[in-house]
Amino acid sequence: MHAPLKDMALVCWDLDGTLIDSAPDLATALDAVLAERGLAPAGLAGVRDWIGNGARRLVERALTARSGNAPSAAELEAAHGAFLDHYRQAPCVETRLYPGVAACLRSLEQRGLKQVLITNKPGDFIAPILQALGIGSHFERTLGGDALERKKPDPVPLLHIARELQVAPERALMIGDSRNDIEAGRAAGFRTLALSWGYNHGEPIAASDPDYLLDSLEGLI
Repeated sequence: MHAPLKDMALVCWDLDGTLIDSAPDLATALDAVLAERGLAPAGLAGVRDWIGNGARRLVERALTARSGNAPSAAELEAAHGAFLDHYRQAPCVETRLYPGVAACLRSLEQRGLKQVLITNKPGDFIAPILQALGIGSHFERTLGGDALERKKPDPVPLLHIARELQVAPERALMIGDSRNDIEAGRAAGFRTLALSWGYNHGEPIAASDPDYLLDSLEGLI
């Protein structure tokens, strides 16, 4: 068995930037919100740098960048609600799986590994996207960023899943594309694996010092 999976019983996957490139659809929804407020579009490049801490933080970063000022609580609340409405209408139009994802999920399932999804994306969007991309059946559990009081980089979601599935932290692997995933995994006592693509606020993921770093999911198959 490949080194990252040795002695593992549970694999926890991040979603955006790890399994799927969702930035195009997120950018469409976000640009609609900005246009309604007379602001310049975020654009795909901006969105890729801002993804990672949930929808509210994404909207806050965009409003701050395009207006030059941090939004008030009321402004952020309204913009966040508008973003969710726009995104809900078309969450998986241009969103695509990264290369090798489907084959890797099948391979790990065939080996008897438990697989779960832990994302900071709001939970309502998870099932429609997984269904549209045909990968939902591989996960025993999915956990959105609004399911618990805390989300990544806090270890609480990871520990919650490990307890629920009765897997010791040292037998769990967190796979992601950003420092949020690696910090959460390390704090939870999980093994950590970073993927070199995806979204990490414009920073090299190697700087987060994961246990493993892969340029291709073939390293797990």
